[in-house]
Amino acid sequence: MPPNVPAIRRRANAILIASQILGGLGVATALALAAVLAEEVSGSRALSGLATTSSVIGTALLSLPLASLMGARGRRAGLTLAYLIAAAGGTLVVVAATLGNFPLLLIGMAAFGAGNSANLQARFAAADLAEPQRRGRAIALVVWATTIGAVVGPNISAPAGHGASGLGMPQAAGPFLLATVVFLVSAVLVWALLRPDPLLTARAIASAGPDGQQSPEDRSLRAGLAAVAASPRARLALVTIAGSHTAMVSVMVMTPVDLRHHGAGIELIGLVISGHIAGMYAFSPLMGWLADRIGRLSVICFALALLACATLLAGTAGPSHTQSAAGLFLLGLGWSAGLVSGSALLTDSVPQAARAAVQGLSDLSMNAAAGAGGALAGLVVAQAGYGWLNAMSAALLLPVAALALFGRVRTRS
Repeated sequence: MPPNVPAIRRRANAILIASQILGGLGVATALALAAVLAEEVSGSRALSGLATTSSVIGTALLSLPLASLMGARGRRAGLTLAYLIAAAGGTLVVVAATLGNFPLLLIGMAAFGAGNSANLQARFAAADLAEPQRRGRAIALVVWATTIGAVVGPNISAPAGHGASGLGMPQAAGPFLLATVVFLVSAVLVWALLRPDPLLTARAIASAGPDGQQSPEDRSLRAGLAAVAASPRARLALVTIAGSHTAMVSVMVMTPVDLRHHGAGIELIGLVISGHIAGMYAFSPLMGWLADRIGRLSVICFALALLACATLLAGTAGPSHTQSAAGLFLLGLGWSAGLVSGSALLTDSVPQAARAAVQGLSDLSMNAAAGAGGALAGLVVAQAGYGWLNAMSAALLLPVAALALFGRVRTRS
């Protein structure tokens, strides 16, 4: 009997949205105080940024192994393992904070990055069974679910910290203790309820179609690399995702420093970053709808325009906090457009068997590039200034613009 695809799709999307809310809550709650905890444990403000950097590195390094597992066993196995690794990382961070062990803290933060890997891969899981003409909206809906956790998480960091103090732990370790519990709940939820597996179901449907059976070699990383090499649209999608993410991260991480340099207080900085996060997630359903209605390439061009305007506004804001806030909001909006349209285009452009490997390659590329961009951003600001950082971030978009223009010309031809 053929599977009831609409019913399976609805069930899978409901589980993915629930796990995304929990996963976003776990990541946002803990990362809000990651730098504070690192400074307390290391005793050095200069080393405080290494906590977030370790998390980004962990996300990048775990992307391919998790994608490989999903390619072999399905989304359910990969997402469950990712949440379990993140829970183990949160536990290590709590232990490291209690013992005052900074190297152990960094190891825990790297494992904690698996939580973000799960959140990123969930958007592709939503696309497994989506109809091609609704794929952008399916991806966007899961991305939007992150908004709830991202907004609520930082606001419960303080209560979680007070709870940790009552247990004799450093206050800044409390959010990681809470995140560990949240990730364990997410793992149980996905393992118990994400049945049937959306990726395995999509493969079963594809195997029954004209393309026939798929071999394990068709799902390997080598096959994924070959699929990207053979598809100009897949290459455009990869460059779009990595370029927009790197530009966003590079500017975002140094904006609080620039705002404080121009007299902004903590409350104002928090409002600006909150507006940025709203731009990142809250409007993703609109970006998905646009990607499905007017096309992936058109929304990629829209993303580039938003990011260019964002860097212009932020880079020339100076003491104008209102202009900085507008720039950061557009920066988040451009990132959302680039991520949703690029993810939909990537899924469209490669064979079904190779998608999990290509999607893992995408997450590796975007996080590795963003990690490098975030690490270099401080040096650029120190040597040249915040305005030059925005100019260099805008320059990162030029290869994406060239490929997008070439893609539109090829499409019209």
